[in-house]
Amino acid sequence: MSAIARVLVDMGHKVSGSDMARKELTDKLLERGAQVYIGHKAENVSGADIVVYSTDIPKDNVELREAKKRNIPLIHRSDMLARILNERSGIAVSGAHGKTTTSSMISLVMEKAGADPTYIIGGEILDIGSNARAGDSPYVVAEADESDGSFLKYHPQLAVVTNIGPDHLENYDGDFENLKQAYCQFLSHIKEDGKAIVCADDEYIRELIPQISSDVITYGLDERADFTAEDIVYGDRTITFKVRQGNQVLGDIKLSVPGRHNIQNALATIIVCLQAGIPFADIAEVIQLFRGAKRRFEVIGEERDVLIVDDYAHHPTEIVATIQAAKSTNRRIIAVFQPQRYTRTFFLLDDFSRAFAGADQVIITDIYSPANDTRMDVTSEKLVDLIKQNSNEQAVYMPSKDDVFDHLSKISQAGDIVLTMGAGDIWQVAIRLRDHLQGK
Repeated sequence: MSAIARVLVDMGHKVSGSDMARKELTDKLLERGAQVYIGHKAENVSGADIVVYSTDIPKDNVELREAKKRNIPLIHRSDMLARILNERSGIAVSGAHGKTTTSSMISLVMEKAGADPTYIIGGEILDIGSNARAGDSPYVVAEADESDGSFLKYHPQLAVVTNIGPDHLENYDGDFENLKQAYCQFLSHIKEDGKAIVCADDEYIRELIPQISSDVITYGLDERADFTAEDIVYGDRTITFKVRQGNQVLGDIKLSVPGRHNIQNALATIIVCLQAGIPFADIAEVIQLFRGAKRRFEVIGEERDVLIVDDYAHHPTEIVATIQAAKSTNRRIIAVFQPQRYTRTFFLLDDFSRAFAGADQVIITDIYSPANDTRMDVTSEKLVDLIKQNSNEQAVYMPSKDDVFDHLSKISQAGDIVLTMGAGDIWQVAIRLRDHLQGK
């Protein structure tokens, strides 16, 4: 929502909006010229021509009710994004995991290489310090969200699919097949002269490729693909590799972010930027500047030789990838996970229980449940019991963030990496631990 607001402000529109608390993003919107209200009140919609809302806003919200009363058009966030993206050469990045990192990487390379894109990202790009920008070129880079089916509203020039996984099934009648077909439909919305850029390493994407009517460009590491990486060397939070397109080696790439999944994200970025006319040499020069997106393997601090990293990982596949990336540091891994949503934890309980094998110690705290979540018969204690059975005997349950911090402050030692993971507010523990080790 803040990214869309930022772009609309930069396009010259008068924008106002409401949030429940003052945050860094609301302050940045104020600086750009938006009107920000703290708290939701009926009078906040006065004078608006359109009211834009997100999925998380309940239908009985006071501002939505007032907009209906005043006959002010109400449109979902995705509809406003579709208006911006569909009118231009849209680059829509979808997938169960990696949307924010890949779209951020594409946006950074395009901006620094002079392509002047508009971008609307779910997370802040650390190297730029923003999650949105209105550019003058035809290109619009945005995440395409499959969670609620809203990605079906987009008609991009280039559509990237990083992977497909069984998440958000509560919005697909609990049927993974419905979700896979939604991806197929998303790829059928590509403009006539557009292209689908998909990861061939994902088995579910490989199933869909024969059904894609647009031109398809594949990338991957394990399966035969149009673009791949070879001579891969993993360092401490760095990776170097050569990019091969068919029989031709395009050149060398150095990344400043760890993890095998970031090689895949980089390959998708390279393809998109080549399609936008950016020379490979320019892509290689800029991509090594990418340090990630906020809450995507974000280094919070390195104090007393304890490396503290926070990650948005909230799905089993993301947890595995984040822990795998941490292994490149050759440190003892203390993994802290805060499950998000009873529904996700319930549906993916077995997968979660098998995701922590790579950690040396595992701490699970209480489930973080948004207001629109459905309470289900699942607990963090049950998850810990299953983790002990299926992947890691060194798992413990600690109910609150205070409990987690107290424990980490006692056991963390030189040579450790502490990973806080989850889509909720577990990042606060990482900040608190950093400040504690700094002696604040």
